[in-house]
This record gives sequence, structure tokens and C-alpha cells, in this order.
Amino acid sequence: MLYDIIIIGGGPAGLTAAIYARRAGKTVLVLEKDALGGQITWSPKVENYPAIPSISGLELGNLMAEQAMDQGAEVEIEEVVGIEDRGSVKRLRCAFGAEYEGKTVIIATGAKPRMLGLDREEELVGSGVGYCAVCDGAFFQGQPVAVNGGGNSALQDALLLSETCSRVYLIHRRDRFRGEEKLVEALRERENVEFVLNASVRELLGGDELSGIVVEQNGAQRSIAVSGLFVAIGHEPDNSAFADLITLDQSGYAEAGESCLTKTEGVFVAGDCRSKQVRQVATAAADGAVAALAACAWLDREA
Repeated sequence: MLYDIIIIGGGPAGLTAAIYARRAGKTVLVLEKDALGGQITWSPKVENYPAIPSISGLELGNLMAEQAMDQGAEVEIEEVVGIEDRGSVKRLRCAFGAEYEGKTVIIATGAKPRMLGLDREEELVGSGVGYCAVCDGAFFQGQPVAVNGGGNSALQDALLLSETCSRVYLIHRRDRFRGEEKLVEALRERENVEFVLNASVRELLGGDELSGIVVEQNGAQRSIAVSGLFVAIGHEPDNSAFADLITLDQSGYAEAGESCLTKTEGVFVAGDCRSKQVRQVATAAADGAVAALAACAWLDREA
């Protein structure tokens, strides 16, 4: 079958694109290599999505998936490993040999946080270990937390957390931060912020919930009691398989403006895989809507 739109990625951007494309009467296939819902399913609570005061990330992802499928979008669990541009038709190759054809493609593969690679790190995601202070910081009000990282994202996370948390330990593996000096100065003025430099997190403590971390600093080990650890050492987009069709920046993100257009006719990008400043569920959904409408407009022009 030749689909009007094939969407690579079943997170908030891809599922929103599917909803908008189906409402425009287009045939839609969503290809997702893991589970529908994307990164948001890691969040125990989402309290910053409009019109929904509080919901688990898993529930929100499931609702988006159900809505897309109720609208008539087809879904397959497949990992796309390449796209062949045949002009008016794009042929997608998948890891286990399947092939699909679409008139247009929306790449919405997202970006995953870089992990520290510690034992039990994945197990404790949502139970003390997090990657988004904006999303989950409010759950640690009045409690001690740690932030691991040295760039602007880590510094901004620490500033945000210092507003509500009893203490914030900012851990960085070097002796100085990579982020902006004005952010560093602002943190120095916070009495509840402690810099832990030349240090790395070596162990996560606790049972079902994080209760502390072991840090190696200047060759010596130190235990720090914290309820939360926010890892802010960057993200990894998953765009390399499409590098011949889209322009990637030095970090591997797709270079496309708010229009979500790429250099290849009929190929669009949406969500966290796109080069952008803010990566939140609301902005991913917005990208999905924009990319779907752009794809629909392209299809209508070509008809």
C-alpha cells in the first residue's frame, strides 16, 4: 500500500502528526521501534500539559496513541534504518526486512537523554532519577537533590531546583563549568547550592526509591543523601539513518525551522529530533501539528 504520510516515531510529535493528518483525510502509517508514547512515558507525573492538571506520562502517551488509532492511523512496531527517495514516493527500509512506501515522510524520532551508565539507573527512572527538572522538579519540593552536568542545561536545572529544594548538589567532572558564567555566579549566590567539582557519580543508593548517591571526588568517595538525581549531560538524537535526506547540525539534530521542512521535498521533521531550544511535550505536539499540516499541504499541491 502507498500511504499518504508515513511517520517515523510514535512519541507526542509523531502521534499528534498522525491525529492531524487523519483529520485531514490522509492515509497514515506510524512506525515506532519501541513503545508508543516516547520519552514522556518515563515521567511519573506530567503537570504542565494544557487542560490536564495531572497525569502520568504513561497514561498521556497511551491516550495520544489511542486517539491516533481511533482516528484511523495504522501503527507498526518497526525500526526504520533507511529511506530511499524516489521523488513522489519514499521507500522506507526496516531492520527486519519490511519495506513501506509513502508519498511523504515525517521524521519524529525524538532524542533520548544521555545516561550515566550506572547500575540500576534505568530501574530508578521515575523513582528518584530524572532527566528533566522542568518536568519533575516540583515533586522534590523541600528535599535535597543533585544535578549532574556542567553545561547551561545543568546550571539552569540547578537554579530552578534551588527555588524549591532544601539543597542542591551540582556535580561536574571538571574543575570549572562549561556553561555561562552569569549562571555560575547566580548559583554561587544561592546558599542552598553546593558545587561538587572534579567529581563523578559512581553509585545509586536506595531500594525502590533513590535515597542517595556515591560520588568520587579527587580520588576519594563520598556519600550524599538525596531524594532526586537529575542527569543533564546532553541528549542523543536518532537521525543518522536519514543523514542523506536531511541536514544535521554538529550534534546530530535535524536542521529545520518552525515550518518543519527539510531540504528534501516531501520529507519533514518534528519534535525533539529537530534542532531547537525547548524540548517539552507541548512543543513536540506543536511540531507534530505543524509538520502534518505542511505534509498535507504538500500532498494537496502535488495532487
